Amino acid sequence: MIKQIITHPGSAHKDDFLACCLLMAEYGVAVHRREPSQEEVADPEIAVVDVGGSHDPDLMNFDHHQFPADHPPLCALSLVLQYLGLYEDARALCDWLEPVEWFDTRGPVQTSAWLGVERETLGKLQSTIELSMMRRFAGQQRIDVGTSLWETMNWIGGDLLHYLRGMRERIQALSTMVTFWEIAKGEDIIRVMFLPRMEGNYDDPSGAMGRYLRMCGKEGEIFAMVYPDRRGSGYGLSRLNDYPRFDFTRIKGENDVHFAHARGFVAKTTATEEDRLRELIAMAWA
Repeated sequence: MIKQIITHPGSAHKDDFLACCLLMAEYGVAVHRREPSQEEVADPEIAVVDVGGSHDPDLMNFDHHQFPADHPPLCALSLVLQYLGLYEDARALCDWLEPVEWFDTRGPVQTSAWLGVERETLGKLQSTIELSMMRRFAGQQRIDVGTSLWETMNWIGGDLLHYLRGMRERIQALSTMVTFWEIAKGEDIIRVMFLPRMEGNYDDPSGAMGRYLRMCGKEGEIFAMVYPDRRGSGYGLSRLNDYPRFDFTRIKGENDVHFAHARGFVAKTTATEEDRLRELIAMAWA
């Protein structure tokens, strides 16, 4: 257990903000934004994040700034995720993590070059929510338990912990639940991933299914997914990675289809029989 978190004062970045969020959610302690003393750096009951010149998980020190310039991109968030035993899962499940590592350790110019985009594109992708949270965090010397900012950061860290700790279990469970359909239409074979409705179905089945496909190496082989509708007793049908041969507006006139998105990438049906679901998939194949 730790009794407090210390991180640097002044401007805040996504890596130190999220690292603090995780530790706040894990330990329920306040955050102090100031330079630590040497005694605090040496105290294993104080987490020192993104400051202090030391990376020593046994002493709860998570600073990356002393790493050499050619060190693989690792930021304070990376080090906290490693300490929590979640780093490998985060790299596999959070597409945003590696750009955060690059941006914090290499800066915007090298990061945009690595991503293969113009420097200005990074600014266009910034969220006003993110900017507001960074500003509020940077403006505090101390974030005490129970304050509105602490509660918000605790939610963010808690949600990320819940996602990372639960998604691996969900993906492992999916491997025993899903089946793969091959539906013939003319000369084409339509490959679909199907998740039946059963006790314990998850809140976001399509998201977990997509991650499962990526982690088991089948993402490029499957064109669409069929999964239990969270808002009804039927099923959702969606194309995978915006596969161009599917257009679910083609089935919007069917009596058992109550929603088809105007862009054609998803539909909802009250149908529950597998034969009918296969028929709807074939009808949506353009």
